[in-house]
Amino acid sequence: MSADEDISLEEKRVYAGGSARPAFVATDAGLARVSVSGDLVGEFGLAVRESATDVATADGRVVAATDEVRQLTDDGSQALGFAGANVVGFADGIVAAGDGRLARYDDEAWTTLAEIEGATAIGDGIVATESGVVGFGGESRGLDSVRDVTGEYAATADGLYRGPDWEQIREGSFRAVATYESRLLAVTDSGSLLDHDDGEWRDLDAPGAVADAALTADGIYAITTDGTFLADAGDGWRSRVLGLPGAHRLAVPTARTE
Repeated sequence: MSADEDISLEEKRVYAGGSARPAFVATDAGLARVSVSGDLVGEFGLAVRESATDVATADGRVVAATDEVRQLTDDGSQALGFAGANVVGFADGIVAAGDGRLARYDDEAWTTLAEIEGATAIGDGIVATESGVVGFGGESRGLDSVRDVTGEYAATADGLYRGPDWEQIREGSFRAVATYESRLLAVTDSGSLLDHDDGEWRDLDAPGAVADAALTADGIYAITTDGTFLADAGDGWRSRVLGLPGAHRLAVPTARTE
C-alpha cells in the first residue's frame, strides 16, 4: 500500500536525508507503519495484517496487540503469544493485558503479574481499567472509568487527572492523553484535541475526530477515527488519508531513525 498522492521532490529529499521517523497506527485492518518527517507524511503500509487494538514503542522496539502480541522485526513480525491481550506497553520489558490478566514477557514466556479486568491502557507501573487505575501488583490506585494513562496523567470518563493524588486538571470526558517533556495533549470523547503548554489550554482544531495523538520534539501527530493521519510541526495541519478505518491507537518514537 502506498500513499494516495505522490510524495513531492522536496519530501523525497527529506526522507533520503535520514530525518524521517516511523509512526505506528493500530487499526481494524492491521498495524500500519507511516513514514513522517516534521509535518511531511510519506509512504505507509501494513506491517501486520491482523486487526490491532493497541501499539507501543520504546528503545527501537515496537509491539502490537493483534490476534496475539506481536513484535515487529526487520523482515516482518514475531508472534509472542498471549491470545486475548488487547493492550500492550513497555515497563522493564514488554507487558500486556487482556483476558483478565496482566503479564510480562521474559525468556520467551509470559508471567502473570496480576489478575486485572477491563484493561484499557498500560503506563509505567500502572494499568488503566474500566474500574480505575490499578498497579502492576493488582492494587487499586484510584479513579474510575480510566481510558488512558501516560506519565503522571490519566484520561477518564469524567475528567483529566494528574497523579499521584489524582488532581483534576480539566473537566470533561477524555479518551486519550499524551505528553512530551512539559507539554500535554488530551483527546476528548468527541474527538477534539486539546493542547496544554506553559499553563494554557487551547483547542488545536484538528481536521476530523481524533482517536489518539502523540508528541515529539518535531511536532504533533494524530490519527482520526476514519484513518486520516495528521501532522503539525508548527505551521498548521498536514494530512494523508490512509484508507484504514477503525483507528484505535498511535505510537511515535521520540527518536528519529537514521
